[in-house]
Amino acid sequence: MTDPDQPTGPTETPPVAPATDPAAAPASMLQQVAHTDLSGISSDEIAAAEQVDYPGVNEDVEQGAVPLSKRLRNPRTIVSIVLPLVVLLLLAAALPGFKLDELPGYIRDANPWWLLAAVAIYYVGFPIRGWRWAILIRGVGYPLRVKDATEMVLISWLVNCVVPAKMGDVYRGYLLRINTGVELSKTFGTIFIERIFDLIAIVVLGLAAGFWSFRSGMSKEVQIIFAVGLVVVLVLVVGLFVVRNFGRRILTRLPVPQRIVSLYDHFEAGLFSVDRRSLLPIGFATVLIWTTEALRLYFVILAMGFPDVNVGISGAFFVALIASLLTAVPFTPAGVGLVEGGMVFVLHSVYNVPQTEALAISLVDRAISVLSVIVVGGIAYVFSSKTRGDPAFTGRGPSSETRAADVTVTSTPTGQGTS
Repeated sequence: MTDPDQPTGPTETPPVAPATDPAAAPASMLQQVAHTDLSGISSDEIAAAEQVDYPGVNEDVEQGAVPLSKRLRNPRTIVSIVLPLVVLLLLAAALPGFKLDELPGYIRDANPWWLLAAVAIYYVGFPIRGWRWAILIRGVGYPLRVKDATEMVLISWLVNCVVPAKMGDVYRGYLLRINTGVELSKTFGTIFIERIFDLIAIVVLGLAAGFWSFRSGMSKEVQIIFAVGLVVVLVLVVGLFVVRNFGRRILTRLPVPQRIVSLYDHFEAGLFSVDRRSLLPIGFATVLIWTTEALRLYFVILAMGFPDVNVGISGAFFVALIASLLTAVPFTPAGVGLVEGGMVFVLHSVYNVPQTEALAISLVDRAISVLSVIVVGGIAYVFSSKTRGDPAFTGRGPSSETRAADVTVTSTPTGQGTS
Protein backbone atom coordinates (compact mmCIF):
# COMPACT_ATOMS: atom_id res chain seq x y z
CA MET A 1 0.00 0.00 0.00
CA THR A 2 1.54 3.23 -1.07
CA ASP A 3 1.38 6.36 0.96
CA PRO A 4 -0.85 8.85 -0.91
CA ASP A 5 1.01 11.78 0.60
CA GLN A 6 4.41 10.48 -0.49
CA PRO A 7 5.79 12.68 -3.31
CA THR A 8 5.92 10.89 -6.66
CA GLY A 9 7.67 13.47 -8.82
CA PRO A 10 11.34 14.33 -8.90
CA THR A 11 12.56 16.15 -5.85
CA GLU A 12 15.17 18.82 -5.62
CA THR A 13 18.33 17.70 -3.91
CA PRO A 14 18.81 19.81 -0.77
CA PRO A 15 22.02 21.81 -0.53
CA VAL A 16 24.75 20.08 1.37
CA ALA A 17 27.15 22.03 3.54
CA PRO A 18 30.75 21.61 2.42
CA ALA A 19 32.78 19.20 4.47
CA THR A 20 36.34 18.12 4.23
CA ASP A 21 35.56 14.67 5.57
CA PRO A 22 33.08 12.75 3.39
CA ALA A 23 32.28 10.47 6.33
CA ALA A 24 31.54 13.35 8.65
CA ALA A 25 29.61 12.48 11.79
CA PRO A 26 25.84 13.07 11.70
CA ALA A 27 24.33 16.07 13.41
CA SER A 28 23.91 15.86 17.14
CA MET A 29 20.54 15.29 18.74
CA LEU A 30 20.25 18.92 19.80
CA GLN A 31 21.10 20.08 16.27
CA GLN A 32 18.47 17.76 14.88
CA VAL A 33 15.85 19.12 17.25
CA ALA A 34 16.75 22.66 16.21
CA HIS A 35 17.37 22.03 12.47
CA THR A 36 15.44 18.99 11.35
CA ASP A 37 15.88 17.84 7.75
CA LEU A 38 12.57 18.72 6.07
CA SER A 39 13.57 17.87 2.49
CA GLY A 40 11.66 14.60 2.52
CA ILE A 41 8.54 16.02 4.20
CA SER A 42 5.66 17.53 2.26
CA SER A 43 4.46 21.09 2.84
CA ASP A 44 1.13 19.77 4.14
CA GLU A 45 2.90 17.76 6.84
CA ILE A 46 5.01 20.76 7.80
CA ALA A 47 1.80 22.74 8.17
CA ALA A 48 0.44 19.96 10.37
CA ALA A 49 3.47 20.22 12.62
CA GLU A 50 2.93 23.95 12.89
CA GLN A 51 -0.60 23.35 14.19
CA VAL A 52 0.85 21.81 17.37
CA ASP A 53 1.56 24.77 19.62
CA TYR A 54 3.84 23.97 22.53
CA PRO A 55 4.23 26.74 25.13
CA GLY A 56 7.58 28.46 24.94
CA VAL A 57 8.39 27.07 21.49
CA ASN A 58 8.48 29.30 18.43
CA GLU A 59 9.34 27.09 15.50
CA ASP A 60 9.29 28.43 11.95
CA VAL A 61 9.98 25.25 10.03
CA GLU A 62 9.84 26.98 6.66
CA GLN A 63 12.59 29.44 7.54
CA GLY A 64 14.55 27.09 9.79
CA ALA A 65 14.17 26.58 13.51
CA VAL A 66 15.99 28.66 16.07
CA PRO A 67 19.19 26.76 17.02
CA LEU A 68 18.66 24.91 20.26
CA SER A 69 21.89 26.23 21.73
CA LYS A 70 20.56 29.75 21.20
CA ARG A 71 17.21 28.81 22.72
CA LEU A 72 18.96 27.43 25.79
CA ARG A 73 20.72 30.79 26.19
CA ASN A 74 17.40 32.61 25.90
CA PRO A 75 16.54 34.32 29.22
CA ARG A 76 13.03 32.87 29.24
CA THR A 77 14.37 29.32 28.86
CA ILE A 78 16.96 29.85 31.58
CA VAL A 79 14.31 31.23 33.91
CA SER A 80 12.01 28.28 33.19
CA ILE A 81 14.74 25.85 34.22
CA VAL A 82 16.47 27.67 37.07
CA LEU A 83 13.61 29.51 38.80
CA PRO A 84 11.64 26.46 40.05
CA LEU A 85 14.81 24.90 41.48
CA VAL A 86 15.82 28.15 43.16
CA VAL A 87 12.37 28.59 44.67
CA LEU A 88 12.36 25.00 45.92
CA LEU A 89 15.78 25.37 47.55
CA LEU A 90 14.88 28.74 49.09
CA LEU A 91 11.72 27.31 50.58
CA ALA A 92 13.63 24.32 51.92
CA ALA A 93 16.21 26.63 53.48
CA ALA A 94 13.65 29.09 54.91
CA LEU A 95 11.02 26.75 56.34
CA PRO A 96 11.85 25.46 59.82
CA GLY A 97 10.85 21.86 59.04
CA PHE A 98 13.68 21.29 56.58
CA LYS A 99 17.08 20.23 57.89
CA LEU A 100 19.22 20.45 54.79
CA ASP A 101 22.39 19.47 56.64
CA GLU A 102 20.89 16.00 57.22
CA LEU A 103 19.88 15.53 53.58
CA PRO A 104 23.23 14.21 52.23
CA GLY A 105 23.42 11.61 54.99
CA TYR A 106 19.91 10.34 54.24
CA ILE A 107 20.77 9.89 50.58
CA ARG A 108 24.16 8.33 51.29
CA ASP A 109 22.66 5.73 53.66
CA ALA A 110 20.01 4.53 51.19
CA ASN A 111 19.89 0.78 50.59
CA PRO A 112 21.59 0.20 47.20
CA TRP A 113 19.66 -3.00 46.47
CA TRP A 114 16.28 -1.32 46.78
CA LEU A 115 17.59 1.54 44.64
CA LEU A 116 18.70 -0.98 42.00
CA ALA A 117 15.23 -2.53 42.11
CA ALA A 118 13.71 0.95 41.63
CA VAL A 119 15.89 1.58 38.57
CA ALA A 120 15.13 -1.88 37.13
CA ILE A 121 11.34 -1.61 37.49
CA TYR A 122 11.41 1.89 36.01
CA TYR A 123 13.17 0.76 32.84
CA VAL A 124 10.86 -2.22 32.45
CA GLY A 125 8.28 0.42 31.58
CA PHE A 126 10.04 1.58 28.42
CA PRO A 127 9.55 -1.61 26.37
CA ILE A 128 5.91 -1.58 27.49
CA ARG A 129 5.60 2.02 26.26
CA GLY A 130 7.20 0.97 22.98
CA TRP A 131 4.79 -1.96 22.64
CA ARG A 132 1.80 0.31 23.23
CA TRP A 133 2.95 2.92 20.71
CA ALA A 134 3.70 0.22 18.13
CA ILE A 135 0.10 -0.98 18.45
CA LEU A 136 -1.17 2.55 17.87
CA ILE A 137 1.06 3.08 14.83
CA ARG A 138 -0.02 -0.25 13.36
CA GLY A 139 -3.58 0.95 13.80
CA VAL A 140 -3.00 3.60 11.13
CA GLY A 141 -1.62 1.01 8.72
CA TYR A 142 2.15 1.08 9.24
CA PRO A 143 4.31 -1.74 10.63
CA LEU A 144 6.49 -0.77 13.57
CA ARG A 145 8.59 -3.17 15.62
CA VAL A 146 8.50 -2.92 19.40
CA LYS A 147 12.29 -2.59 19.51
CA ASP A 148 12.24 0.41 17.15
CA ALA A 149 9.33 2.02 18.98
CA THR A 150 11.11 1.59 22.32
CA GLU A 151 14.26 3.28 20.98
CA MET A 152 12.28 6.28 19.75
CA VAL A 153 10.36 6.57 23.01
CA LEU A 154 13.55 6.47 25.11
CA ILE A 155 15.30 9.06 22.95
CA SER A 156 12.24 11.31 23.06
CA TRP A 157 12.29 11.09 26.86
CA LEU A 158 15.92 12.18 26.78
CA VAL A 159 14.84 15.28 24.87
CA ASN A 160 12.05 15.95 27.36
CA CYS A 161 14.59 15.80 30.19
CA VAL A 162 16.92 18.43 28.70
CA VAL A 163 14.54 20.70 26.77
CA PRO A 164 11.38 22.40 28.09
CA ALA A 165 7.97 22.53 26.40
CA LYS A 166 7.61 18.75 25.78
CA MET A 167 9.79 18.92 22.67
CA GLY A 168 10.42 15.19 23.02
CA ASP A 169 6.93 14.46 21.68
CA VAL A 170 7.69 16.52 18.58
CA TYR A 171 11.05 14.81 18.19
CA ARG A 172 9.47 11.37 18.45
CA GLY A 173 7.13 12.22 15.58
CA TYR A 174 10.12 13.45 13.58
CA LEU A 175 12.05 10.23 14.25
CA LEU A 176 9.13 8.12 13.07
CA ARG A 177 8.74 10.27 9.96
CA ILE A 178 12.37 9.97 8.84
CA ASN A 179 12.48 6.22 9.53
CA THR A 180 9.10 4.99 8.24
CA GLY A 181 7.50 7.80 6.24
CA VAL A 182 4.44 7.99 8.50
CA GLU A 183 2.77 11.41 8.17
CA LEU A 184 3.46 13.79 11.03
CA SER A 185 -0.23 14.55 11.47
CA LYS A 186 -1.03 10.86 12.00
CA THR A 187 1.88 10.48 14.39
CA PHE A 188 0.72 13.42 16.50
CA GLY A 189 -2.71 11.80 16.63
CA THR A 190 -1.28 8.57 18.06
CA ILE A 191 0.82 10.48 20.61
CA PHE A 192 -2.21 12.53 21.61
CA ILE A 193 -4.40 9.46 22.21
CA GLU A 194 -1.47 7.92 24.09
CA ARG A 195 -1.54 10.92 26.42
CA ILE A 196 -5.30 10.54 26.82
CA PHE A 197 -4.86 6.92 27.90
CA ASP A 198 -2.16 8.02 30.35
CA LEU A 199 -4.29 10.76 31.92
CA ILE A 200 -7.30 8.48 32.33
CA ALA A 201 -5.13 5.74 33.84
CA ILE A 202 -3.41 8.20 36.20
CA VAL A 203 -6.73 9.55 37.46
CA VAL A 204 -8.47 6.17 37.76
CA LEU A 205 -5.51 4.40 39.42
CA GLY A 206 -4.86 7.43 41.62
CA LEU A 207 -8.47 7.52 42.78
CA ALA A 208 -8.45 3.78 43.46
CA ALA A 209 -5.22 4.04 45.43
CA GLY A 210 -6.53 7.06 47.30
CA PHE A 211 -9.80 5.36 48.25
CA TRP A 212 -7.88 2.38 49.58
CA SER A 213 -5.28 4.50 51.36
CA PHE A 214 -7.86 6.84 52.94
CA ARG A 215 -10.73 4.42 53.43
CA SER A 216 -10.87 5.39 57.13
CA GLY A 217 -11.34 9.07 56.29
CA MET A 218 -10.25 11.74 53.83
CA SER A 219 -8.82 15.16 54.52
CA LYS A 220 -10.03 18.23 52.63
CA GLU A 221 -6.87 18.23 50.51
CA VAL A 222 -7.55 14.66 49.36
CA GLN A 223 -11.21 15.45 48.64
CA ILE A 224 -10.12 18.37 46.42
CA ILE A 225 -7.64 16.14 44.56
CA PHE A 226 -10.37 13.54 44.00
CA ALA A 227 -12.79 16.16 42.70
CA VAL A 228 -10.20 17.51 40.25
CA GLY A 229 -9.46 13.98 39.06
CA LEU A 230 -13.11 13.24 38.37
CA VAL A 231 -13.49 16.49 36.44
CA VAL A 232 -10.42 15.65 34.33
CA VAL A 233 -11.81 12.23 33.39
CA LEU A 234 -15.22 13.72 32.56
CA VAL A 235 -13.70 16.42 30.36
CA LEU A 236 -11.52 13.90 28.51
CA VAL A 237 -14.43 11.54 27.83
CA VAL A 238 -16.74 14.32 26.63
CA GLY A 239 -13.95 15.86 24.52
CA LEU A 240 -13.20 12.57 22.77
CA PHE A 241 -16.91 11.99 22.12
CA VAL A 242 -17.29 15.43 20.56
CA VAL A 243 -14.19 15.09 18.39
CA ARG A 244 -15.15 11.60 17.26
CA ASN A 245 -18.73 12.44 16.31
CA PHE A 246 -18.72 16.14 15.46
CA GLY A 247 -15.08 17.22 14.95
CA ARG A 248 -14.93 17.07 11.17
CA ARG A 249 -18.46 18.37 10.79
CA ILE A 250 -17.62 21.43 12.88
CA LEU A 251 -14.34 22.00 11.03
CA THR A 252 -15.93 21.86 7.57
CA ARG A 253 -18.39 24.57 8.57
CA LEU A 254 -15.58 26.92 9.52
CA PRO A 255 -13.86 29.16 6.94
CA VAL A 256 -10.67 27.09 6.81
CA PRO A 257 -8.71 25.86 3.76
CA GLN A 258 -9.29 22.34 2.51
CA ARG A 259 -5.67 21.55 3.40
CA ILE A 260 -6.49 22.02 7.08
CA VAL A 261 -9.44 19.64 6.77
CA SER A 262 -7.17 17.06 5.13
CA LEU A 263 -4.60 17.43 7.89
CA TYR A 264 -7.33 17.06 10.48
CA ASP A 265 -8.44 13.82 8.80
CA HIS A 266 -4.91 12.44 9.17
CA PHE A 267 -4.73 13.60 12.79
CA GLU A 268 -8.10 12.00 13.56
CA ALA A 269 -6.95 8.76 11.91
CA GLY A 270 -4.04 8.65 14.35
CA LEU A 271 -6.17 9.81 17.28
CA PHE A 272 -8.72 7.04 16.80
CA SER A 273 -6.31 4.36 15.63
CA VAL A 274 -7.52 2.10 18.44
CA ASP A 275 -9.95 -0.59 17.35
CA ARG A 276 -11.84 -2.98 19.62
CA ARG A 277 -9.21 -5.68 19.28
CA SER A 278 -6.35 -3.43 20.36
CA LEU A 279 -8.24 -1.59 23.10
CA LEU A 280 -7.61 -4.30 25.69
CA PRO A 281 -3.83 -4.67 25.14
CA ILE A 282 -3.39 -0.88 25.07
CA GLY A 283 -5.32 -0.50 28.31
CA PHE A 284 -3.37 -3.36 29.88
CA ALA A 285 -0.06 -1.82 28.79
CA THR A 286 -1.08 1.56 30.21
CA VAL A 287 -1.88 0.04 33.61
CA LEU A 288 1.47 -1.79 33.60
CA ILE A 289 3.32 1.43 32.71
CA TRP A 290 1.92 3.37 35.64
CA THR A 291 2.38 0.42 37.95
CA THR A 292 6.12 0.58 37.21
CA GLU A 293 6.07 4.30 38.03
CA ALA A 294 4.42 3.66 41.40
CA LEU A 295 6.67 0.71 42.25
CA ARG A 296 9.73 2.84 41.50
CA LEU A 297 8.67 5.32 44.19
CA TYR A 298 7.72 2.52 46.59
CA PHE A 299 11.16 0.92 46.23
CA VAL A 300 12.80 4.32 46.77
CA ILE A 301 10.84 4.76 50.01
CA LEU A 302 11.97 1.29 51.13
CA ALA A 303 15.56 2.15 50.19
CA MET A 304 15.55 5.27 52.34
CA GLY A 305 14.52 3.17 55.36
CA PHE A 306 12.88 5.97 57.36
CA PRO A 307 11.26 4.41 60.45
CA ASP A 308 8.59 7.13 60.75
CA VAL A 309 7.44 6.92 57.10
CA ASN A 310 4.41 4.67 56.58
CA VAL A 311 3.18 5.35 53.08
CA GLY A 312 2.51 1.82 51.84
CA ILE A 313 2.02 0.60 48.29
CA SER A 314 -1.33 2.41 47.85
CA GLY A 315 0.23 5.63 49.08
CA ALA A 316 3.14 5.20 46.67
CA PHE A 317 0.63 4.83 43.83
CA PHE A 318 -1.20 7.97 44.95
CA VAL A 319 1.92 10.14 45.28
CA ALA A 320 3.61 8.85 42.11
CA LEU A 321 0.53 9.41 39.97
CA ILE A 322 0.03 12.94 41.28
CA ALA A 323 3.70 13.65 40.51
CA SER A 324 3.17 12.29 36.99
CA LEU A 325 0.34 14.75 36.45
CA LEU A 326 2.70 17.59 37.31
CA THR A 327 5.15 16.47 34.61
CA ALA A 328 2.47 17.39 32.07
CA VAL A 329 3.12 21.07 32.88
CA PRO A 330 5.50 21.94 30.02
CA PHE A 331 7.29 24.96 31.49
CA THR A 332 10.42 23.14 32.68
CA PRO A 333 12.26 20.06 31.41
CA ALA A 334 10.50 16.98 32.87
CA GLY A 335 8.69 19.28 35.31
CA VAL A 336 11.89 19.96 37.26
CA GLY A 337 11.11 21.94 40.40
CA LEU A 338 7.34 21.55 40.13
CA VAL A 339 7.28 17.79 40.60
CA GLU A 340 9.69 17.78 43.53
CA GLY A 341 7.68 20.48 45.29
CA GLY A 342 4.42 18.64 44.64
CA MET A 343 5.79 15.35 45.96
CA VAL A 344 7.10 16.99 49.14
CA PHE A 345 3.74 18.71 49.68
CA VAL A 346 1.68 15.52 49.29
CA LEU A 347 4.05 13.35 51.33
CA HIS A 348 4.14 15.89 54.17
CA SER A 349 0.56 17.21 54.23
CA VAL A 350 -1.28 13.97 53.39
CA TYR A 351 0.99 11.22 54.79
CA ASN A 352 2.67 13.21 57.59
CA VAL A 353 6.17 12.46 56.32
CA PRO A 354 8.69 14.89 57.89
CA GLN A 355 9.72 17.57 55.42
CA THR A 356 13.41 16.67 55.20
CA GLU A 357 12.63 12.98 54.66
CA ALA A 358 10.02 13.89 52.04
CA LEU A 359 12.56 16.03 50.19
CA ALA A 360 15.13 13.22 50.29
CA ILE A 361 12.60 10.74 48.86
CA SER A 362 11.60 13.11 46.06
CA LEU A 363 15.20 13.92 45.09
CA VAL A 364 16.26 10.27 44.93
CA ASP A 365 13.14 9.31 42.96
CA ARG A 366 13.69 12.14 40.49
CA ALA A 367 17.36 11.22 40.11
CA ILE A 368 16.17 7.87 38.78
CA SER A 369 13.39 9.23 36.57
CA VAL A 370 15.32 12.20 35.14
CA LEU A 371 19.10 11.98 35.61
CA SER A 372 19.28 8.30 34.74
CA VAL A 373 17.24 8.92 31.59
CA ILE A 374 19.79 11.52 30.50
CA VAL A 375 22.55 8.91 30.90
CA VAL A 376 20.74 5.87 29.48
CA GLY A 377 18.95 7.89 26.80
CA GLY A 378 22.24 9.48 25.80
CA ILE A 379 23.79 6.04 25.35
CA ALA A 380 20.76 4.94 23.31
CA TYR A 381 21.12 8.03 21.15
CA VAL A 382 24.79 7.35 20.43
CA PHE A 383 24.20 3.77 19.32
CA SER A 384 20.79 4.17 17.68
CA SER A 385 20.45 4.52 13.92
CA LYS A 386 16.99 6.07 14.31
CA THR A 387 18.34 9.60 14.68
CA ARG A 388 19.93 9.40 11.20
CA GLY A 389 16.80 8.05 9.57
CA ASP A 390 16.17 5.96 6.47
CA PRO A 391 17.63 7.70 3.37
CA ALA A 392 14.46 6.79 1.47
CA PHE A 393 12.51 9.22 3.69
CA THR A 394 15.08 11.93 4.37
CA GLY A 395 15.84 13.00 0.81
CA ARG A 396 19.43 11.75 0.94
CA GLY A 397 18.96 8.47 -0.86
CA PRO A 398 16.96 6.91 -3.71
CA SER A 399 14.68 8.83 -6.03
CA SER A 400 11.06 9.38 -5.12
CA GLU A 401 9.96 6.59 -7.47
CA THR A 402 12.22 4.16 -5.63
CA ARG A 403 10.91 5.41 -2.31
CA ALA A 404 7.32 4.77 -3.39
CA ALA A 405 8.29 1.25 -4.49
CA ASP A 406 9.97 0.63 -1.15
CA VAL A 407 6.85 1.76 0.72
CA THR A 408 4.76 -0.62 -1.38
CA VAL A 409 7.03 -3.54 -0.53
CA THR A 410 7.44 -2.87 3.18
CA SER A 411 3.91 -1.80 4.13
CA THR A 412 1.58 -4.41 5.59
CA PRO A 413 -2.15 -4.39 6.38
CA THR A 414 -3.26 -2.73 9.58
CA GLY A 415 -2.29 -4.57 12.72
CA GLN A 416 -0.06 -7.12 10.99
CA GLY A 417 3.33 -5.57 11.79
CA THR A 418 5.89 -7.71 13.51
CA SER A 419 7.29 -7.07 16.94
